[in-house]
Amino acid sequence: MARRPLTGEPLPLDLVNTRWPANGVVHDELGDPVGLAGWLHEHGLEVDEPRHCAEPLRAARAAIRLSLEEGGDDQVNAVLAHGSLRPLLEDGAPSEHLELDSEAWRPAWPAARAYLGLLSTAPPGRLRHCEGTGCVLWFLDTSRSGRRRWCSMSGCGNRAKAKAHYQRTPGNRTAPRRSPHEA
Repeated sequence: MARRPLTGEPLPLDLVNTRWPANGVVHDELGDPVGLAGWLHEHGLEVDEPRHCAEPLRAARAAIRLSLEEGGDDQVNAVLAHGSLRPLLEDGAPSEHLELDSEAWRPAWPAARAYLGLLSTAPPGRLRHCEGTGCVLWFLDTSRSGRRRWCSMSGCGNRAKAKAHYQRTPGNRTAPRRSPHEA
């Protein structure tokens, strides 16, 4: 079971969300062998030696995050340069074969490729960074209205609403400071 505060997002966003702060500590699902193996299993990306895939996954995570935050293409393209899809005809049916320069890139490459697909299919403005103070999580807004603001209503959403309520209360000027995802 995932320890991350936000799961169920599309593969590239879920990869970006494998690093998060909680209670003043930065957690990295890819830095823990059990977490790494669990994340790979969760996405059907199991490999013989998960530890060999950790660094390429971190590179893909950083590249996708940079692209989301600043719009940079070069790092995502650098991840994609480690592999290519070769179209094939197998048993009379079209298929694609992933060719990689190293097996270590087997989980990272599909995540970067899925990011391209997400960019081309997500409605404009629906890939969002959580508006929670200090939150680093990203999500695909699939709400009908398209106005989702937080990674979760139970976490960042409640904190934002409590802060707004506290500030409206007579005699209070600022809300107490808390980091995201505190219990």
